[in-house]
Amino acid sequence: MFQLGFVSAILPDQSFEEVMSFASENHFECVEVMCWPGTNADKRRYAGVTHLDVDALDVGLTQAILEKNKVFISGLGYYPNPLDPDKEKSEFYIEHIKKIIRAANRLNVPVVNTFIGRNPHLPLQENLALFKQLWKPIIEVAEQEQIKIGIENCPMLYTLDEWPGGKNLAVSPAIWDYMFDAFPTPLFGLNYDPSHPVLQRMDEIKPLYAYKDRLHHIHLKDIRIYQDKLDRVGAFALPSEYHSPKLPGLGDVRWPEFFSALGDIRYRGPLVIEVEDKAYEGSPEDVVAGIRTARNYVRQFLS
Repeated sequence: MFQLGFVSAILPDQSFEEVMSFASENHFECVEVMCWPGTNADKRRYAGVTHLDVDALDVGLTQAILEKNKVFISGLGYYPNPLDPDKEKSEFYIEHIKKIIRAANRLNVPVVNTFIGRNPHLPLQENLALFKQLWKPIIEVAEQEQIKIGIENCPMLYTLDEWPGGKNLAVSPAIWDYMFDAFPTPLFGLNYDPSHPVLQRMDEIKPLYAYKDRLHHIHLKDIRIYQDKLDRVGAFALPSEYHSPKLPGLGDVRWPEFFSALGDIRYRGPLVIEVEDKAYEGSPEDVVAGIRTARNYVRQFLS
C-alpha cells in the first residue's frame, strides 16, 4: 500500500548508481533524489548534494539504472531559499527549481520537493506578498510540465543566520491556506514532515486529515524535545538548544497515530525516511545502521 524510501542526501559521497544499488539491496522501493546544482556552495547540513545533475541529465542512463535496481524516484529534491533577500541568489534558486521541474517531466517523476523560502528580515505580510510574486513563474512551469510541487513544512529556523524569521514560510496550516488560495492548482501541495509541527508544539496528526488532497510526498523523521533544556532556555531560544532530529521511533512523533491517519485518508504516495540523527553520523557504518534501523522500525506499520 505504501512505497518506502529514503532521502539520498544521507549518502552524499555515493554516485546515483551506488545510491540506487544500496536502495535495492536494502529492500527500499524508492528514493528521493537530491538535485542541487553542480556549482552549489551551500554548506548547510545535508544541503548541496547532487545525485542527479539536471544540467547534464542523461535520461536513458538514469532510467536504465532504475530499471536494473527495480527502484523508482519518489521525487526530485532541492531545498534552497527562493525568497532570499539577495536578488541574484533568489533568481538563481528559482531558475534551478524550474530546471528540476522540467527534468522531472523528462524522467516521469511525479513531484519536485523544495521550500517556499522566506526573507528572514521581513515581516510575514511582506513575505507573503513576495511569495505570490516570485512563485508565479514556478507554478506556471509546473502546470506546463504537469509536475507536482511538494513544499516541505520545515521552518528553517535553527541557526543564527536564519533568525529572526527563518528561511521557509510554509510552517503552519494558516500559511498553507494562504499558499493554496494564491495558487489553487492541485499540483501545488506538501512534502509533509511530522517532526516540524512537534517542534512548534502543534498537532502533527491533524494536518493529514485537513490536507489529504495536498499530500504529494511525506518525509519520515522524528524529533526529541529535551524538556529540561527547554525549561532553562525557553521556546524563543534557538531550537537547536533544546531539540534534536531523531530516527523514526526514537523521538516524540506519535507514529502509531500517524500511520493510522495515513490509512484513514487512503494515502498512497511515497513515505521517505529522512535521516538527520547525529547519533548515526560518526562513520559510514553508522549512517548505514541509521537507515536500516529507521527502515526496520517503520516496517511494522506497512502492509
